Amino acid sequence: MLETNVRTPAGEIDLVAEKDGALVFVEVRTRASSSFGPPEESLTARKLSHMVAAAQEYVQAHGADDREWRIDAVLVELGRGGRVVRLEVMENVVEL
Repeated sequence: MLETNVRTPAGEIDLVAEKDGALVFVEVRTRASSSFGPPEESLTARKLSHMVAAAQEYVQAHGADDREWRIDAVLVELGRGGRVVRLEVMENVVEL
């Protein structure tokens, strides 16, 4: 893990990590109830657009224009008492 809760002019990045030399920008989506659907349904086109813009801001601000990067999502569903009932990592949630 390189950084958490990074603020950029385009929005916040939950996690910035590195894997195999590439920067990985991670959006964490959590649902404590099924009332609003599963967490992946909150990854709207608008949200994905903001994630790309924030990642691009980060890359430029850190002089990492020459590095590969991607955007992943961590999907968490909580059950009774806040117990994790589902944890899934989706890699490359945005085609770059």
